[in-house]
Amino acid sequence: MKLSVIALLLSLFVTLAGCGGGSHQDNINGNWTATLSNPNGDTAFAFTTNFTQGSGSNLNIVSFQFTTAGNCFSGTTSETGSFSLAGDFNGNVTGQFGMTISTTFSSNNDVLTLQGTVSGNSISGTWTLTGVPGCTGNGTFTMTHG
Repeated sequence: MKLSVIALLLSLFVTLAGCGGGSHQDNINGNWTATLSNPNGDTAFAFTTNFTQGSGSNLNIVSFQFTTAGNCFSGTTSETGSFSLAGDFNGNVTGQFGMTISTTFSSNNDVLTLQGTVSGNSISGTWTLTGVPGCTGNGTFTMTHG
């Protein structure tokens, strides 16, 4: 009896220690910096943004600013996003991410779509740009939290 109580208490202690304190920054909320690369490795676009979790899988985009946009996004933009996250008690976050950035100026409609995977404090995946000639393309992207 004593041995089983000790084993139970020991397993409870180990379980609680694994969930232990510490601050985990591994979530979607906060500031993110993105770099979008062309297939040849050159930077196509870069931006900074701030996300907060919305209801369900909706992503609230609190602020957004291109740091490299070229002619395709020289006007006002609108942004939408979604995510689905999973994780464990050790702060390991994974999931899917999607974001669309669009603009309409001078009757042009350029749409940048990002699809990626969340892993901890980073998101990586692919992007596609559709729009007027000169504002099309695709490649990969990386976003970092912090």
